[in-house]
Amino acid sequence: MKKVIINGEDLTLTQIEHVVRGGVRVYLGKETRKRVDSAQRTIKKAIDDKKVIYGVTTGFGALSDTVISKGERKQLQRNIILSHSAGVGDRFDEEVVRAIMLLRINGLAKGNSGVRFGTLNTLTEMLNKNVLPVIPEKGSVGASGDLAPLAHMALVLIGEGEALFKDKLLSGKNAMKKAGIGLCELEAGEGLALINGTQVMTGIGALVVNDSIRLLKTAEIAAGMSLEVLLGSNIELNEKIHRVRPHNGQITSADNLRRITKNSEIISSHKDCSRVQDAYSIRCCPQVHGASMDALNYVKAVIETEMNSSTDNPLFFPETGEIFNNGGNFHGQPVALAMDFLAIALSEIANISERRIERLVNPLLSGLPAFLTNNPGLNSGLMIAQYTAASLVSENKTLSHPASVDSIPTSANKEDHVSMGTISARKCRQVLYNTENVIAIELLCAAQALDLFTNLKAGAGSKEAYVLIRKHISHLEADRIISNDIKILYNLVHDGKIVSVVEKKIGALK
Repeated sequence: MKKVIINGEDLTLTQIEHVVRGGVRVYLGKETRKRVDSAQRTIKKAIDDKKVIYGVTTGFGALSDTVISKGERKQLQRNIILSHSAGVGDRFDEEVVRAIMLLRINGLAKGNSGVRFGTLNTLTEMLNKNVLPVIPEKGSVGASGDLAPLAHMALVLIGEGEALFKDKLLSGKNAMKKAGIGLCELEAGEGLALINGTQVMTGIGALVVNDSIRLLKTAEIAAGMSLEVLLGSNIELNEKIHRVRPHNGQITSADNLRRITKNSEIISSHKDCSRVQDAYSIRCCPQVHGASMDALNYVKAVIETEMNSSTDNPLFFPETGEIFNNGGNFHGQPVALAMDFLAIALSEIANISERRIERLVNPLLSGLPAFLTNNPGLNSGLMIAQYTAASLVSENKTLSHPASVDSIPTSANKEDHVSMGTISARKCRQVLYNTENVIAIELLCAAQALDLFTNLKAGAGSKEAYVLIRKHISHLEADRIISNDIKILYNLVHDGKIVSVVEKKIGALK
């Protein structure tokens, strides 16, 4: 992908990935200028007609009844950026900032926000030249948009705040100067237009959804490897079982696992064993993984809708000349609920994975050497790797308490119900990171266990994953620093390399 055309209508998750992580440049579509300029004319006509426009001829929030004189309107737009820059905490990392900027550009390009084309073009130029505003993580309640973090983004356009440019932290003014980008003097309505949207929670959500798609596929691979080395039965993957309970995710997971373990000599080698049933963490894998897949697909649809939406107030409709001062598209409830749901779904992937890890390292459950090590006692093997997984799973349970069920009124009770959606998104991203590490630990244990089946071939997909793991991590002969191995495997999981090698062999996982 060489470039991405922004028009506010059809930005995809794949394009976000290429722009945010691949550095692909963005360009404003041909129709964007017409729509944006038309909205500006609508504002000017309304001002000339002495109409009341929220945030243009009035103050903000609980101050919306305060009339702003003509001579004060530019100052009003600058003031909203300054006063709303009230964020605290660590700054968002670079890929989140790029996602925020990209989505705000896309939202403004729809032409319902009232921003000038020149201002929109400046923000686009900042993204392309990688001038990244310093945006604190905390401070948004996710109701009148992501006001505080988006205000920190907008500071740099007017020469305030701080920004990263070429790996150096500079004042906003200096960063823009070094990048050769002119500063903006905001006109009527532009300050509000820059900050009144859900792009922070949605930007985080888009990255989390992209990574979760890879993660759930990797979890299938890890589960398939564990199924083999724990001598699970492939009866539980029989298509007939899943056809009579036809949840899409369950059917998909069972199909993935059948293909991952296809032609396994390990599974077939115990077809006459006396065990009647496998543990739920093995037997019910399609049901559990599948439910999380269905949840992810729901969240994906919400994020795709939100990132191509106008989430401002007021909204301008140039084709009819209408201005709506009393809408609520900035309320983050759809994203808040979705991100809380995804956090729960990802936590369940980690939950069941940790149970498989326990079975792998526990000789009473696996029939394998204790903690998958030679000479146990002198060596602790992968004992503490399971502790780490347990710790991460426990943390996920705390993080999975929904933020969206809380609401604290703001702006003198004008904003009396808020979404806390950005908190939901931030928590979900942490759950994702924890779960990626848990899956990495399961893969580490499963590969170690596969080394013990020297005379039997693993399934088609399991074998490919195993070979890749062994290219990067050697068999654990004696105790060593395990965190190094986990980190290597985490990167293979997060970057999608495990999925890539398996899919090249068995076809795309769903």
